[in-house]
Amino acid sequence: MPSVAKGTFTVEMKPQAEPSAAEGVSLGRMSLDKRFEGDLVATGKGEMLTALTPVKGSAGYVAIERVAGTLHGRDGSFVFQHSGTMDQGAQRLSITVVPDSGTGALAGISGMFKINITEGKHFYEFEYSLP
Repeated sequence: MPSVAKGTFTVEMKPQAEPSAAEGVSLGRMSLDKRFEGDLVATGKGEMLTALTPVKGSAGYVAIERVAGTLHGRDGSFVFQHSGTMDQGAQRLSITVVPDSGTGALAGISGMFKINITEGKHFYEFEYSLP
C-alpha cells in the first residue's frame, strides 16, 4: 500500500549558460535548488534543460534532481526524473523516482510526485512505496 507525503516547497532556478536560439526556439540549462517542508523535510539539487517556443504557453523541460533529507521520519536520499511539456498552456508533467536511487532508510523507494501551484505557492503530493 503506497504512502502519501504532502507539504510545500520553494525553488530557485539559475541559468547555467546563455540560451541558444535557432528559428525561434530557445534551448536553456538551469540549476535547481529546492527546499521541501511538510512530510518531506529535504533539499533538492538538480539540473534542468528547457525548450521555449515562439508560441505563448508552449515549452518543454527535462530535469534530474537529487533529494536528500527526511521522509516521514526516514533519513536518506533519492533522485527524481522530471519530464514536462506545455501545449499552449495545457500542462503535462511527470516526476518519478529513479529506480534504485534510494539510499539510507529510503533504499528501495519508488513513487510519483505531483505539484500544484496555488497563488504562487508550490504544494506537493508524493505517493511512494518502500520495501
